[in-house]
Amino acid sequence: MVPDPPSPFVVEWAPRLAGAVPDLRRALDVAMGRGRHAGILAAAGFRVFGVDVKFDAVRDAVTRTAAAGMTVRAWCADLTTTPLPRERFELLLVTRYLQRDLFRQLPHVLTPRGVVIYETFTEAQRALGRGPTSADFRGAVLRRGVEARGARAAGGEKTRRVGADLGRRRATSLSAP
Repeated sequence: MVPDPPSPFVVEWAPRLAGAVPDLRRALDVAMGRGRHAGILAAAGFRVFGVDVKFDAVRDAVTRTAAAGMTVRAWCADLTTTPLPRERFELLLVTRYLQRDLFRQLPHVLTPRGVVIYETFTEAQRALGRGPTSADFRGAVLRRGVEARGARAAGGEKTRRVGADLGRRRATSLSAP
């Protein structure tokens, strides 16, 4: 199986944020799948953790990153029934995954000055024949997002918030440095 390539958005932001988060630099990849972002996070200097509901995907992610000389600590869990650890990570990464009731947990997963990178499908992609087909995505317009809560980017500039409009839930302003 050919692995899914990493998101260019994550490739851009992971190294930029590595210097902006507190020193422990623990990153949690939520719904990590086969670990397409694990190597990117590890190369940026993060201690990488991941969670996914599929055991074979978690196993493949750990095996593939180990073969590349990197360590990923991962576990298998159904996030609809299992809460995420609280205040354990400096970076939280979510790509191509939407579980609306999980949104309330996400800020609590972060340590102070932690950062969220969130990227998922948009309705615009559906018009191109790609993207979400699940009813969970209907009515949702979600742009790529980075929310840096008080963190500073590697160059020292204040990282601005990039948010999302999810219909029922509105996040902060949309702008990217």
